[in-house]
Amino acid sequence: MRTRLLPLLIVLMAAVLLALGVPLATSVAAQQQQRVVVDRIDDTARFAALAQYVTDSPSRSRAGFPDERGETLRTELSRYYEVYGIRAGVFYRDAEPMANAPETWLLPETGAARDAFNEALVSRRSHDPQQVWPWQHRRLVVASPVVRDGDVIGVVVTDSPTGQMRSETLHGWLIIGAGEIAAMLLALGAALRLTGWVLRPVRVLDATTHDIATGRLKSRVAPAGGPPELQRLARSFNEMADNVESVLEQQRAFVADASHQLRNPLSALLLRIELLALELPEGNEEIASVRTEGKRLTQVLDDLLDLALAEHAEADTRLTDIGALTAERVASWQPVADSRGVRLAGNCPPTTAWADPITLSSALDAVIDNAVKFTPEGETVEVTVASNGESSTVVVTDGGPGLGDEDLARIGDRFWRSAAHQNIKGSGLGLSISRTLLAAGGGSIAYGHHEPHGLRVTVTVPRSEPTA
Repeated sequence: MRTRLLPLLIVLMAAVLLALGVPLATSVAAQQQQRVVVDRIDDTARFAALAQYVTDSPSRSRAGFPDERGETLRTELSRYYEVYGIRAGVFYRDAEPMANAPETWLLPETGAARDAFNEALVSRRSHDPQQVWPWQHRRLVVASPVVRDGDVIGVVVTDSPTGQMRSETLHGWLIIGAGEIAAMLLALGAALRLTGWVLRPVRVLDATTHDIATGRLKSRVAPAGGPPELQRLARSFNEMADNVESVLEQQRAFVADASHQLRNPLSALLLRIELLALELPEGNEEIASVRTEGKRLTQVLDDLLDLALAEHAEADTRLTDIGALTAERVASWQPVADSRGVRLAGNCPPTTAWADPITLSSALDAVIDNAVKFTPEGETVEVTVASNGESSTVVVTDGGPGLGDEDLARIGDRFWRSAAHQNIKGSGLGLSISRTLLAAGGGSIAYGHHEPHGLRVTVTVPRSEPTA
């Protein structure tokens, strides 16, 4: 979640910083240019004041001026060019120069200088030249009219290089950029702290939920700070977990108590049935049927009690030789298989894994019992032990009729029995008990098809020590 939330916050913060930084950078550039323009307007106004009183020469000869004011104007323009490197000139209305520096610089026919000249001819000063950006190598042109007796007799034009102005603008932009980067890093650090503060209780809640979902019902959400709403959610979750655990404990206690309490009346009932059987003819079918159902009910009650204890018990896992334990169970079931005419074969190489030996033995007994029970005479039941880097497996395959896909999805459910095997002895709780006991120790049991026919049961236990 953090990897999804952080990019969103970063994009939003970057957008805010850009929304602030771009106008600020534009303002810096405009401020630098405005400062230069104001200076040039002052310079052109001074040159216009000097040119205002220059006596016109009939020939407008460029060899010299007939009066002293003209010489002064030319001297001022030359010195201005030498000191500042800014081309400047005073031009008559027909664009002929009154004085200019350098003398080779004339008013071009087109371009910014001509546009500024034409604007000044209608008695308008250059107040807002086009913005020059740091990447544009353009010159800045400012023009001011020369007015005598209310008439515009000429125009002062300055053509300034913009290198220094663009450098100062770029310097200002670098300062703004450094500030933006610093602000972005600060905002990023704040976002990391904020997301950590908000998501820490969410991570704790997620881990606790996973623990409870995998059977560790004692897990609870530890205090982890965060927003008040998430703290309240953690407290509510703990209360809910306490209630769920209490209900499950009551359910298990009820099943165990009911199973235990029903055994005595059932035993008494079976005893009375045996007494009644003494008064009936030998081989009575009804009394035999009652005996069978009574024994089946006794088995169901015993399995219910085992299931209640299995759900409540904690696994005693230890490093166990799975191969040796499986070989022992195969040997124990060998006489039963021989009596049914079923070949029971075991391939059990030494393999270690973490398991509760009693739980694993009970699970293997239930699986091998079913395999032998449902395998026809002359077929084979194979028990194979294998391992990889993470787990060890015991695979039991039989040559029986197997189960369909729909039945495979339900096998292991409590009291479930296949419709084709309803008449075979059993309560439908053995595999459910085995699954519960294995899950408590980090193991599992899975079912699948065995080719060409039969069932494949895989019991898996971890090779690394399960976490508490």
